Amino acid sequence: MATALDDPTAEVTDLLQHLIRNRCVNDGSVASGDEARSVETLRSHLDGTGLDVEVYEPQPGRQSLVARIEGRDPSAPTLTLLGHLDVVPVNEEHWQRDPFGGELVDGEVWGRGAVDMLNLTSSMAVAVRRLAARGWQPDGTLVFAAVADEEAAGTWGARHLADHQLDAVRSDYVLTESGGIPMKSPGGLKLPVMVGEKGCYWCRITVRGTAGHGSQPYRTDNALVKAAEVVRRIAEHRPEAQIGEVWRRYLESMDLPEEATAPLLDPDRIDGRLEELPLGAARLFHACTHQTMSPNIVHGGSKVNTIPDEVTLEVDVRTLPGQDQGAVEAVLLEAVGDLRDDVEIEPAVFDPATESPIDSPLWDTLARVAGRFYEGSANVPMLIAGATDARFFRRLGATAYGFGLFSRNLRYEDYGRMFHGDDERVDVESLRLSTEMWEAVALDLLGGS
Repeated sequence: MATALDDPTAEVTDLLQHLIRNRCVNDGSVASGDEARSVETLRSHLDGTGLDVEVYEPQPGRQSLVARIEGRDPSAPTLTLLGHLDVVPVNEEHWQRDPFGGELVDGEVWGRGAVDMLNLTSSMAVAVRRLAARGWQPDGTLVFAAVADEEAAGTWGARHLADHQLDAVRSDYVLTESGGIPMKSPGGLKLPVMVGEKGCYWCRITVRGTAGHGSQPYRTDNALVKAAEVVRRIAEHRPEAQIGEVWRRYLESMDLPEEATAPLLDPDRIDGRLEELPLGAARLFHACTHQTMSPNIVHGGSKVNTIPDEVTLEVDVRTLPGQDQGAVEAVLLEAVGDLRDDVEIEPAVFDPATESPIDSPLWDTLARVAGRFYEGSANVPMLIAGATDARFFRRLGATAYGFGLFSRNLRYEDYGRMFHGDDERVDVESLRLSTEMWEAVALDLLGGS
């Protein structure tokens, strides 16, 4: 039986490989995911430790697992380690190795979910199992939640638990994906903590025209041609930059010279500065300071010889803290310009941006713990461009951060490239660091013996 003094590398590596091989691919449909496979893997892994384990299944196969170590003091805080079990689809032809093989090659585990986020889910599970196995009795309660459906809005996972099983997951503090990647700065090593995330506004834009015969296209009102112009305008539109408090504190924490940071803190100069940065940094910095709009799907036309009278675009809009639905749609209409009378915008999903306070006991704990692993390092706040399940818990009043702990072998740019990308993999040293970090955070924040 493992103890807190054991090296967890082999255990967490093996568990990650099993979760990858379970192939819990979520394509957005209710019938996909089948996270029950990985719930069974986790139940088997946690068995025999005395943990209180519950499983919730709002749809067949869409299971989430919640395990608890109850605290002795009802007034002490509750911490939830929140992982998800589903992964996004993959084009296997673009991978060097089997994306569901979970192969261990040269100290790295390959497979879909290796960084998003089965690495952290497996390390959380191992950390909680090790704490329970050693007989740890905390003052505050520790919860481990491994949920379904994170990759498709969380409807059958975290959202379901927050709406229908609140007592099982109610927490003061939540840790989930995806910070903790070492970043070099003039002042030393920095570790990003995701204290907030952008909102999501997915919409359908219907572009209308007039039907006609494809053999006589001259001066016709072709909805597809018009839709192409709408796509071009949205893609080229540049919403005004917004300099939020998290962005400001991030830059100020990086110890960069003033001539480097000043343009990035000036809404009138930041776009020009972004043009000069490496592509990976430019994309991240742009996303942290702008509403983004990405037209990604088009539907239209019925027959090759018929001019279409209606085309539908699906657009992924990501919003900044404070932006409401009306403000988002105003920017879209601004982009469309004089074609606005020919389009209809229908929102499909609106999930506003969320943030947690930076000054909190959890922040202090992460700073102390991270300093033990990386001496002289400092945590820096950051806004994540995508969405995580943390938003559901922030809306319930929890302070929720995205964190982890990774080796110096993983560059931030590589980490971002592998998210939903090809040849996803993680080194076993990062798995060990994350596992030991979760244990240390639980002991520091929740106390006990």
